[in-house]
Amino acid sequence: MTVTIGLRELLAALGGAAAAWPLAARAQQPAMPVIGFVRITTPNDSAPFLAAFKRGLGESGYVEGQNVAIEDRYAFNQVDRLPALMAELVGRRVAMLAATGGTISARAAKAATSTISIVFTIGDDPVRVGLVASLNKPGGNLAGLSVFSSRLGSKRLGLLHEMVPAASPIAILINPTNPEAEDELKDIQDTARSLGLQILVVSASKADDLNGAFETLVQQQARALIVGGDTFFTGQRAIFPFSPLAMACQPSGIHASRPRQAA
Repeated sequence: MTVTIGLRELLAALGGAAAAWPLAARAQQPAMPVIGFVRITTPNDSAPFLAAFKRGLGESGYVEGQNVAIEDRYAFNQVDRLPALMAELVGRRVAMLAATGGTISARAAKAATSTISIVFTIGDDPVRVGLVASLNKPGGNLAGLSVFSSRLGSKRLGLLHEMVPAASPIAILINPTNPEAEDELKDIQDTARSLGLQILVVSASKADDLNGAFETLVQQQARALIVGGDTFFTGQRAIFPFSPLAMACQPSGIHASRPRQAA
């Protein structure tokens, strides 16, 4: 399920941003409103998402270089870099912040400003994680989109078990720095207990962790893998040499080839 929260109002705010600037402030501002685009991954990993973001703006009448400018920033999978990136863009007096890639980015943006409009994308309930007051009336300066992917862990496990009932243990790969991971893991573990399945938890929060995680999967003879809903893993998807279902169907269990190092 995908839920949008107040996006129309924020786009209207963007359209009125240039007209609303005081004359004194305009002398210090670029000739067009600026959107700060922040993502927790690397520029290479983020390129498809930035391109899609620009296409979406174009469909709403905002074309980069014509009537809007975009300043993009990346945390290179280092959570502690996000506050400084947000503060830098706030200091540049951008018209809007696009905090993409999960709850961590959205929280960093919210902490950085209470006046600049913020658009977020997350996989959890924005009310539960404290981003907005309600889905119908978010209030404040935040709006965005939630796919509630962190609430689908039990469905993914159930589907995998239905299609490959002999697959056990089943591993789940999580990013421990992601605040959504705890709820996703609990959801999967609760479902696993009800199905009588053994769950193996492996974690990675940066590219250097992935080889160790996959070695653990092989050593523990996991028969299937669920990749947690995380921006970091989405950016690293090219290193996975198999899909979770194909991996579960292999007679020998997990394919033992080592993933290549991410750039």
